[in-house]
Amino acid sequence: MIRVLACIGLLAVLAVIAAAVFFFGGFYSVAGTAGDPAVVSWALGHIRAASIARHASDSPTVSLEDPSIVQAGARAYATRGCANCHGGPGVDWARFAEGLRPEPPDLKELAADRTPQQLFWVVKNGINMTGMPSFGAIDVPDQELWSIVAFVKKLPTVSDDDFKTWTGK
Repeated sequence: MIRVLACIGLLAVLAVIAAAVFFFGGFYSVAGTAGDPAVVSWALGHIRAASIARHASDSPTVSLEDPSIVQAGARAYATRGCANCHGGPGVDWARFAEGLRPEPPDLKELAADRTPQQLFWVVKNGINMTGMPSFGAIDVPDQELWSIVAFVKKLPTVSDDDFKTWTGK
């Protein structure tokens, strides 16, 4: 039993050394054109989801169902540049967003899978190493951030014409 545990310990130490050589030795490419190895993508995805779930605890300060809040959120979404990376109804994302790694998610698909608290936390705090900025760091008021969340939650059902009317774009 002691030999088995010693062997497991030795393998663990060797794995840590190999990982250190891989990452700190420059073998891991940080180029935006290089895809991450599957294990890195998997780990970062799970770490991101766990972190957001743990920290997303704020409750909405506005009614997310109020049409005027949703429309204000559409205007903020367009004005703050969200459509540049995520697109919007009738609006394609900017070409530079295709070079971001990981790629910005399609919020029409993501909206149903995230709680308002999670969306608010991400918009307010951003996500390291993704290109998602922190709008809280530039003092965007929480009410405006909640309006963006209200819009994103409604995004799958917003028509191109409605978005154009609400944003003037």
